[in-house]
Amino acid sequence: MDLSILLEYGWILLVLIALEGLLAADNALVLAIMVKHLPEEQRKKALFYGLVGAFFFRFASLFAISFLVNVWQVQAIGAVYLLFIALNHIFRKVLVKKTDDSNGSLKPDKKKSGFWTTVFKVELADIAFAVDSILAAVALAVALPDTGLPKIGGLDGGKFAVIFAGGLIGLIIMRFAANFFVKLLHSKPGLEIAAFLIVGWVGVKLAVYTLAHPDLAILSEGFAKSPEWKMTFYIVLILIAAGGWFLSKEKSPQSQAE
Repeated sequence: MDLSILLEYGWILLVLIALEGLLAADNALVLAIMVKHLPEEQRKKALFYGLVGAFFFRFASLFAISFLVNVWQVQAIGAVYLLFIALNHIFRKVLVKKTDDSNGSLKPDKKKSGFWTTVFKVELADIAFAVDSILAAVALAVALPDTGLPKIGGLDGGKFAVIFAGGLIGLIIMRFAANFFVKLLHSKPGLEIAAFLIVGWVGVKLAVYTLAHPDLAILSEGFAKSPEWKMTFYIVLILIAAGGWFLSKEKSPQSQAE
């Protein structure tokens, strides 16, 4: 395999590891909030079922998408979905949070769900997380050059392997390294917004790839795979990540504890 192709695949894998780490931390934080009202033993069981569900739904999503990835309508839906979750998350994080803060966050306590109801909600969250994760990975990998490895579904074997590795790494982070990434998000809260800006930018990448599909040909197929577009994409991606890191206000230990 050509060295330049290996380097491009290696770079995409590094980007996936970073993105999966931040998304997995956000997912783990959501699951922790969902189960925190349960007694400790039930909480552990609910989180275990959540991890099993995350594993199943993530790889089910991967295998389903691998057979549909070359259908432009599926690509278009994926692009719109990634843009929606990015904008929706940032809207809720920035605008809704400010509204809640100004109102003193005075909300009546909701009735707590029972164990199996909580597990059901956790599994529904797992499905959403799985689709988010795999779609973002597919959008990053789909424009990579083919490796010549045997196809799996409609995907080149090399692309499938990178997406599979990204999904697996996300699960490992959810299981073993989520606490580190959660602490990182608490100390650098801007990284969470940066992560979803990256998801939105990945959605733009998938939209460009869709518009260059031969059945649409709104953009030239060469443009979607051109070095100029790839360079632009990665430069903007790095700027978003750097902005999330350097422009994020450090939280004091006291404010993190609150």
